[in-house]
Amino acid sequence: MGENREREDALAELHSIRQSIDNIDAAVIHMLAERFKFTQQVGALKAEHGLPPADPEREKEQIQRLRALAEESHLDPAFAEKFLTFIVAEVIHHHERIAGENGR
Repeated sequence: MGENREREDALAELHSIRQSIDNIDAAVIHMLAERFKFTQQVGALKAEHGLPPADPEREKEQIQRLRALAEESHLDPAFAEKFLTFIVAEVIHHHERIAGENGR
């Protein structure tokens, strides 16, 4: 009987933890959407002034900054870099599309 109760407690705890994970996932998606709203503004500004879609120096600085933040947060810095690289690639794609729409 105690074994069943322990299993039920474990399942309840698992459910609670998963709810927290789901909440965090939702927050990450909302934050990414907000981030992309701002990067769209950057893309429009760059296109308007004939600036290149990519900014390698800025990307390098961001990678260094996020790797340091990852280390402070006990997150694998290589993962943080891969994550940022993925996001930046999408941002550049958006910027290139915006530039194309503006004839640049």
